[in-house]
Amino acid sequence: MTRRFGRGEWLGVTGWASDWVNETGQKKLGLISMTYIVNDNCIMCKYTDCVEVCPVDCFYEGENMLVIHPDECIDCGVCEPECPVEAIKPDTEPGLEKWLELNRDYADKWPNITAKKAALEEAEKYKDETGKLEKYFSPKPGSGD
Repeated sequence: MTRRFGRGEWLGVTGWASDWVNETGQKKLGLISMTYIVNDNCIMCKYTDCVEVCPVDCFYEGENMLVIHPDECIDCGVCEPECPVEAIKPDTEPGLEKWLELNRDYADKWPNITAKKAALEEAEKYKDETGKLEKYFSPKPGSGD
């Protein structure tokens, strides 16, 4: 039986898809990729609970937020429930394209972080605020490990 999956559609498993058909009807074998991203809920909070559980150390630290390197993430999802501000999302959710690019761009510029640190001092003040990318995003790197 052949099943149809859209580009990047979650199969319910991580890894190899053995039987799928692309949008043009051509049968393909290989990896269907997905990754997780960090969005602006992280800005000005920078909780690092997620870093502590990541088995592949794919988090990178900016001055006031974290990002995930999409080519290093293995799509295990263990980080998502750890984030107290729900800043981690699968890239298959609609409208996250700009976040995928931001995560990719800054993961190449910022230092790797593999150990939990204290959140930013004013994290509680900013945790429920919206529109933080435009207001507070800093392209400066964090300290990393």
